[in-house]
Amino acid sequence: MKNILSTKLLTPDQKTILSDAGIHFQDYEAIKIHYQEFQLTGDFDYYIFTSQNAVRAFIDHNSNFDVKKELGRECFCVGAKTKLLLEENGYKVVKMTHNAAELGYFVAKNHKNASFLFFCGNKRNDDLPDILSKHKIHFKEIVVYKTELTTLHFSESFDAILFFSPSGVKSFTLANELGNSTVFCIGNTTAKEAALYTDSIIVADTPVVEDLLKKVTLHYNLSIKK
Repeated sequence: MKNILSTKLLTPDQKTILSDAGIHFQDYEAIKIHYQEFQLTGDFDYYIFTSQNAVRAFIDHNSNFDVKKELGRECFCVGAKTKLLLEENGYKVVKMTHNAAELGYFVAKNHKNASFLFFCGNKRNDDLPDILSKHKIHFKEIVVYKTELTTLHFSESFDAILFFSPSGVKSFTLANELGNSTVFCIGNTTAKEAALYTDSIIVADTPVVEDLLKKVTLHYNLSIKK
């Protein structure tokens, strides 16, 4: 039986994907998210969100601005679940991509004269702001959450370790070695961080937790029960 570690707490349905495939696993939170107080400034054409955490932090502090005015605001985002979360809260998603770099190039090509307010965490990836700056796109960043690394040492080894962010990789490797574990990453940005420690990396086809878990079961030639 394969022994796997997830560096993110899984939902009951997500756990079922692994347990139904006969995989023994542990899960824990390698990072903690702390929402930050913020104030909206200026008049921007669009909002940008590159994570669900940014959306949740934004919604959590909506007492800071006119909620009615914000409803229907057009946004750009990364990830299908980020898009769904925005739409569930009354926001219109103009464009959704699977990674920040792809979004940056789309904006540079199709909205070069627009202005953007980018909601992010304190450890956000550089790809999007670097691309926007390079193409002279008018934007401003607002840090709406902070990421805390929660290091935990494991005395046992794992056949595979699942990572969902570069910060998760950093947190785990502060107290542990990857050894011979196969590393499964939710996206290329996370895989880039993991590549600093191992060459044994598999990346999900789309940055969705369920897709990553199914990638694990397929890798070990296991079938998911219907």
